Amino acid sequence: MQDDPAPVKYAPQRLHAIRGELLHFVADPADQGATSTEHLPDGVLLIENGHITECGPADALLSRLPAHIPVTDYRGKLIMPGFVDTHIHYAQTDIIGSYGEQLLAWLEKYTFPTERRFADPAHAAEVAGFFCDELLKNGTTTAMAFATVHPTSVDALFEAAQQRHMRMIAGKVLMDRNCPDFLADTAETGYADSKALIEKWHERDRLLYAVTPRFAPTSSREQMTLAGRLFAEHPGVYLQSHVAENRGEVAWVTELYPEARSYLDVYDRYHQLGVRSVYAHCIWLDDADRQRMADTGATMSFCPTSNLFLGSGLFDLDRAHQLGVRVGIGTDVGGGTSFSMLQALNEAYKVLQLNGQQLSAERAFYLATLGGARSLYLDDRIGNFKLGKEADFVVIDPAATPLLARRMAHTRTLAERLFVIMTLGDDRCIAATHLLGERAYVAQS
Repeated sequence: MQDDPAPVKYAPQRLHAIRGELLHFVADPADQGATSTEHLPDGVLLIENGHITECGPADALLSRLPAHIPVTDYRGKLIMPGFVDTHIHYAQTDIIGSYGEQLLAWLEKYTFPTERRFADPAHAAEVAGFFCDELLKNGTTTAMAFATVHPTSVDALFEAAQQRHMRMIAGKVLMDRNCPDFLADTAETGYADSKALIEKWHERDRLLYAVTPRFAPTSSREQMTLAGRLFAEHPGVYLQSHVAENRGEVAWVTELYPEARSYLDVYDRYHQLGVRSVYAHCIWLDDADRQRMADTGATMSFCPTSNLFLGSGLFDLDRAHQLGVRVGIGTDVGGGTSFSMLQALNEAYKVLQLNGQQLSAERAFYLATLGGARSLYLDDRIGNFKLGKEADFVVIDPAATPLLARRMAHTRTLAERLFVIMTLGDDRCIAATHLLGERAYVAQS
């Protein structure tokens, strides 16, 4: 185990202002309609020590600012809270866009051989740096990520995120059966390695740890027991896994855990449902499962691009909402086909169309910002521009391409503009990304 890294001092101790078109959410548009949205066509964020001290109309705020306060002028651009990606695999960066398999075959053919390389700290560090930069290039400022079974892979990701001042939630994969020998840990080593990583990284700067059983089929009953124990023993840590992504996977879990009522019930039996537990996919669940997630405070991560790419199925957002389940959006790279949350929202709209449901542009961007923050129980720190929040935000260029500019000329409302951005937009729309008020990415002119 490496020595504990030194804390990183984030933002300069200074007051500065950001000017542009501001948009953020104070509630779910599905619940509160137009009152959920706050929009300032010409607004200013005041930021000090990395946190928002005021948000309001430019004419009112600028008139009382001392002349020496620097103002970054983004007029003509749309400024929103940074995007929150609730499920992604950093170690799968190099297999994004791999052809032709569904979930279980995908793991065998692509994932496991790729993850083997993360035993090498130099390789893990190189991928982690690229991964974090790619997130920032796409406007994502907070992510919940899987590493691999190797503790060095966790160190590499947290070090890269810490250097960039990103908020990152991650953990070592637990996997002691039904996987190649070169990736298998044991129940005991998985527990010990995870415990050491929690002590090293959890709540260091902006980093948070997630206990990470890959999914029920690749953990023995003993490992599942110890994963639940880790979750209980360390208040404030997260737990992340996968559930009910693919029908073949669901059938396999039924064979492996015949005593469980359902796939989700496996996790419940091992005390892995609760506040800050996040489950990717959640497609092949029934209402008893959804209600149990709502009752325990567990979160669903809706991963539309990977669900379509791997042929897994269609997420039921309406039913999750009706039963009160927290939902965030995940890109799920590398089964997902883009780091862009804009493209994830684009595909989410299509998934719901196929499922007989609708996704408004306002609600889509809520899910990518405040909704994501709520799903991770971080809405006291990030997700909108309320007083005291961490100043993570993305600057979107609505005319980033000739087609976008042409299409925008034919829009009349904010909702239309947002819908165009999420259907035609990608990383080219991201003019800048700020972490704790400071510019962490700027598009090349």
